[in-house]
Amino acid sequence: MMRTRTTRKKRKGNEPEGQPSYTKDMSCLRFSRMRSRWVLVGSALLLLLLAVPASVVLSGSVAAAQGRGPVQRVVQGKVVNKAGKPLPGAIVYLKDATSLNVKSYIVPQNGFYRFGQLSQDTDYQVWAELDGKKSDVRTISSFDNRKQFYIDLVIDTGK
Repeated sequence: MMRTRTTRKKRKGNEPEGQPSYTKDMSCLRFSRMRSRWVLVGSALLLLLLAVPASVVLSGSVAAAQGRGPVQRVVQGKVVNKAGKPLPGAIVYLKDATSLNVKSYIVPQNGFYRFGQLSQDTDYQVWAELDGKKSDVRTISSFDNRKQFYIDLVIDTGK
């Protein structure tokens, strides 16, 4: 069996075998670039995390300073007969078209009713009943951007 002998070249300094002398400098440069990119990304994320809560706090304080809260709607009006006289004891119903929850209100002597703190993003239906008789059902659309609705409900009592 014949054995072949391989010879190795002498390396200069700390260079790995088969690589030119500038490779070490390039790998340091690549590492430096990668590190600076991560520092930039980290800084941007930190600024974002600090900026979002600050904007929420500032917008909340501005809204509080101006006396504004979340946008809510109010539905109010009067329950009357065909002659325009108030109908005390009538029951006004407000139905949430999304959840189908129904709120009710018993009308006092003056005939007025009021439902407050209604969501801007929900459709509602309102109607009144008295002694088995019912008014027309009125709809409040979420596309209507008014904050207050004045709806008079008329019940035909036959009087």
